[in-house]
Amino acid sequence: MLKVYRSSVEWNPSAVVALATSVDGSQVAAARANGTVEIWLVSPGSVGWHCQLIIHGDPNSRVSSLVWCRSGPRGESPLGRLFSSSIDGSVSEWDFSNLRQKTVLDSIGVSIWQIAAEPCKDVQLNAKHETKSYENGHASPSSSSGVDEVENSDSDDDNTNSKYAVELYEDNDTETTQLAMACDDGCVRIFCISDGEKLTYKRTLPRVSGRTLSVTWSADGTRIYSGSSDGFIRCWDVKLAYEIYRITVGVGGLGSGSDLCIWSLIALRCGTIVSGDSSGTVQFWDSQFGTLLEAHSYHKGDVNALAASPSHNRVFSGGSDGQVILYKLSNDAVASADGNIIREAIKKWIYVGYVRVHTHDVRVLTVALPIGHEVDMPPEEKVKRPRRRVKPLDFSYHKWVHLGVPVLMSAGDDTKLFAYSVKEFTKFSPYDICPAPQRMPMQLVQKTVSNQTPLLLVQASHWLDIYCVRLKHSTASDITPGPSGGAAPTDLVARVKSKAGRRIICSTISSSGTLFAYSDHVRPSLFELKRSKSDRGSWTVNKRQLPRELPFAHCMAFSSDSTRLLLAGHDRKIYVVDVGSAALVHIYTPRRKDEAEELPPSEPPITKMFTSTDGKWLASINYCGDVYIFNLETSRQHWFISRLDGAFVAAGGFAPQNSNILVVSTSSNQVYALDVEAKQLDDWSRRHTFSLPRRYQEFPGEVIGLSFQPSSSLSSVIVYSPRVMCLIDFGTPCERDDDSYLAAGQELASRKLPSNGVLKRKLKVYELETKHGGKKNFEFCAFRDPVLFVEHLSENSLLVIDKPWTQVVESFDAQPVHRHIFGT
Repeated sequence: MLKVYRSSVEWNPSAVVALATSVDGSQVAAARANGTVEIWLVSPGSVGWHCQLIIHGDPNSRVSSLVWCRSGPRGESPLGRLFSSSIDGSVSEWDFSNLRQKTVLDSIGVSIWQIAAEPCKDVQLNAKHETKSYENGHASPSSSSGVDEVENSDSDDDNTNSKYAVELYEDNDTETTQLAMACDDGCVRIFCISDGEKLTYKRTLPRVSGRTLSVTWSADGTRIYSGSSDGFIRCWDVKLAYEIYRITVGVGGLGSGSDLCIWSLIALRCGTIVSGDSSGTVQFWDSQFGTLLEAHSYHKGDVNALAASPSHNRVFSGGSDGQVILYKLSNDAVASADGNIIREAIKKWIYVGYVRVHTHDVRVLTVALPIGHEVDMPPEEKVKRPRRRVKPLDFSYHKWVHLGVPVLMSAGDDTKLFAYSVKEFTKFSPYDICPAPQRMPMQLVQKTVSNQTPLLLVQASHWLDIYCVRLKHSTASDITPGPSGGAAPTDLVARVKSKAGRRIICSTISSSGTLFAYSDHVRPSLFELKRSKSDRGSWTVNKRQLPRELPFAHCMAFSSDSTRLLLAGHDRKIYVVDVGSAALVHIYTPRRKDEAEELPPSEPPITKMFTSTDGKWLASINYCGDVYIFNLETSRQHWFISRLDGAFVAAGGFAPQNSNILVVSTSSNQVYALDVEAKQLDDWSRRHTFSLPRRYQEFPGEVIGLSFQPSSSLSSVIVYSPRVMCLIDFGTPCERDDDSYLAAGQELASRKLPSNGVLKRKLKVYELETKHGGKKNFEFCAFRDPVLFVEHLSENSLLVIDKPWTQVVESFDAQPVHRHIFGT
């Protein structure tokens, strides 16, 4: 019987201040108030998104806006380059190759409220669908089928088959992309993005009264629209740098006067400008004449963000009242006719509905496109599932998210990220992407050498906390279903702060509990933890020396015997340090194939490392999902494994019962048991990896960790997300809840292994064997509160670190959205 002990630690996630979608729509960048940027992979293959990597930036420079631009003059990278503006007036690029924030524009002396990238020059409207034909939502007067064309154009399909979708052609223009910046002094400054380290200044548009708060480009890139704190929207000619016209925003909304702030602007391909202001009004404007088309005042506070669907027939707004509202281009055309001649047909932007799941202000919105392998059964092979007394774990995300179908994403002061269906916004509930945002890295030492009590290392932004876990038996059941061992109070043993308030990137603690280390953006540091001989209740921390030539690290780990410290440096090399002598023993350079050691590193940075219990193997994983296996005894790279099933590695570790077995879980919810000695899949994986139960493929939430039972006789692992945990027994066959599943994936995944570990193309499908002891494999257990960490204390006990979300909300500086309840 497994006893579950429950504990909690201090946990304060930061608000999301900016969102941006990559050029190909597959990834979303989220900037938080504490200076970090998270890169989320949009995937339909699992019930939850995968946080591919986290880049730690300057915590003292608050990001005001994010934009993802194409890479280079011809857009060599499908993702593009990520830029951010700051309140201090600087612009930074987030470097994925080195996982760092680099300044490309020093402070211009005033705050930058928003940046907008010029539309790509090689994506233009086809001559068959000129913008003038649909300008301002009007059908072309020359069209002989005026009303019918408008009615059919607003289909519910948000894809390229829509009549509003545009045909694309490639232009040979190789000009660099331009960035427009809305500045606090009332100016719009334009810079050019080059292949160098800095931005190139181009021009400044004339200064206006008030602050320029928002900026956007027209679809053809010839005009810029800016919104100010004086209540005006201004249209600018980019080449001539003069004001074409201005719009008085207060005429159609609730607000008026010079104190009306235009927080957000977007320009649609149909020629309509959409604005969101501080009066809570969303307005639609004619971009040709600057006249008002529609005004909607459904928000009860400032409209902070706007976003449009890829077909530009749906617009979403997010406000300080916590609402996300949908406006849709209606099917009802209003025709004004003179006799039998239809003069024009106008389409209306109508209010459809709202969703309010955020407890605080909604700050940002963006739209992304899921990519990747989509798991589904052929229609003819779907079987009717039997009725059950207890409803299985069911989250509606997989019902509406599909390959290439747009997904809306919202974020704000409550630190949460939610995903919505663009096509069926009001039909399905939003999906909570990260129930436990900004997870704090933790590591548990099951038995220390001093008093055999567990120690817990918790990494915060600027300090490390080490807790002593005290097991207190109780009969209260805190997690259902399953037995409970009660609460596990934690006593703070030591707190080590980083020097000069630097942000801590990574940390680790040895298996003996006597050594721990961390690295900031300058250098790594090593410490020794001892129990005081005079006072048994106190602990002492002493700093140990490390070689001066060590660079700062993205990841750290101790060997199983605590004699060596391994660091994955920012220079893409792995350093091995002897703790006793403080000497640099060896340097590994991860390679895809056998290459000369003197060649410079070319692989992506390492973000995860795992060591085997016998001290022989080191598994290092880069942020792209490639795995490098090193033999620590021979000091050589043993094996390279390319991205398994084309996905990223979410979690991993070596099995205690067999040090040659590396278990990894991927972002597509596949589990692999790799025999690193034989350079091939383990026998269990060869049989079952490509036929896992469908309930596991729809794992609720992103997998964030694995926990192995500390026994040489047991072969099970617990895979967990912030929502649930799942027990996988490698000694028990899979019980598939679908008769046919991922047949095509077997051959595909087998090709991902190197030639010396290739499986047979035709994998034999084994019949389901009798359950051992009546125990069901892939058994789920749901959590009541968001979980940060799960680890075994012993063979029969489990420690769960969770945090009730109500306590997290109470720790926020900002107050939640006030909601009036009728009759109170």
